[in-house]
Amino acid sequence: MPKSTMNTTLNYSPNFDVKKRKLKEIKFIIFHYTGMKKENQAITRLTNTKSKVSSHYLIKNNGEILTLVPDLYVAWHAGVSSWKNYKSINKYSIGIEISNPGHEYSYKKFSKKQIKSILKLSTYLRKKYKIKSNFILGHSDIAPDRKKDPGERFPWKYLSKNKIGQWHYLNEKKLFKKRNQIIDRLEKNKFIKNLYKIGYPKNILFNKYKYSKLLTTAFQRRFRQELVNGIIDQECLFISNNLAKKCK
Repeated sequence: MPKSTMNTTLNYSPNFDVKKRKLKEIKFIIFHYTGMKKENQAITRLTNTKSKVSSHYLIKNNGEILTLVPDLYVAWHAGVSSWKNYKSINKYSIGIEISNPGHEYSYKKFSKKQIKSILKLSTYLRKKYKIKSNFILGHSDIAPDRKKDPGERFPWKYLSKNKIGQWHYLNEKKLFKKRNQIIDRLEKNKFIKNLYKIGYPKNILFNKYKYSKLLTTAFQRRFRQELVNGIIDQECLFISNNLAKKCK
């Protein structure tokens, strides 16, 4: 059983829905990076009424965990988003921001102290709310047309060993041989169908080719982090086949 409380620093944000939700409504954990030059700027933004954004937690560079919004209130972190049959993911999720300047400002590795806190906090939340590993996601998973975070430096493989998110665990040497190998149109369609089966959102408003590239990029940031180029190859198809088989 998880501990009843987490040792965090309270730094409450006013940005949340006033109506409480039920404990059983919490289905997701969503990871973000702050995407700002300085950590204190991100904290200020997440706690400023005018910004209209927030998250439940923020993990600082030194690993300190801030509580911004209590779990049973809906924080404003996901925006327009979906996964499988769920839409407006804010309603069903716990949002965790991690201090990192992001792709716009010299994206960097997450610190060891941050990773330790990510694991500690997300394990606690997963057990407390009985969250499935395939419902522990990044912002770019649920909003691939808009978002890049937490990005390709996020330690998904490491975390998945502790049931924090999914991973494929395929033989890396075999995968590498498939990298950059061309696939045909039918195989590309199969790859996209796999992504929808895994849970990635459909978007009929986007040009089909453009959205396919955005989906592929989001998938690579999550499951093929060494090369993120938006191009579907045999390696991507092979990984997606493996993950799709695990989906009910």
